[in-house]
Amino acid sequence: MVKGNKVPHLNKKLGHRRAMLSNLVQSLFYHEQIRTTVAKAKATRQLAEKLITRARKNQNAALTPAQKVHNLRLVARVVKNKEILHKLFDDIAPRFATRPGGYTRVLRIGRRQSDASEMAILELVERKPLAQLKEERKALRAKRREKKSKTTKTTEKGSKAQKGK
Repeated sequence: MVKGNKVPHLNKKLGHRRAMLSNLVQSLFYHEQIRTTVAKAKATRQLAEKLITRARKNQNAALTPAQKVHNLRLVARVVKNKEILHKLFDDIAPRFATRPGGYTRVLRIGRRQSDASEMAILELVERKPLAQLKEERKALRAKRREKKSKTTKTTEKGSKAQKGK
């Protein structure tokens, strides 16, 4: 007897589907809200909730460092961006520490005008206000710029010292 496959294929090959879902999940964690089609939102929600659960498990003090690294690496298979990965483990997971599940919600917003696809907003249930997110990103960018300028200064000093020899 042939049984149905439970995986939402979304009319994509496996590699394309994985990459698309990975990008959608990363955008969800970065912006804490994304606008996409209903089918993609439902598929992304499954993956996002599993990743948040894995990050939440890392909050447990009883885990060994090896188990924490294991959780981090499993999530890093999907979330490639280190900044977003750290945000997931350090910011998003603690917010959902007491919540047993249901970290995201899908809000249907009607049909897209161009092709009449049903659209939805996928968002984290407990999300920060937009102004606070912008301030955090601004501070992070400034920190990164400062770090980058320090590394370029030290490399310049090292190259000048070698030229003097």
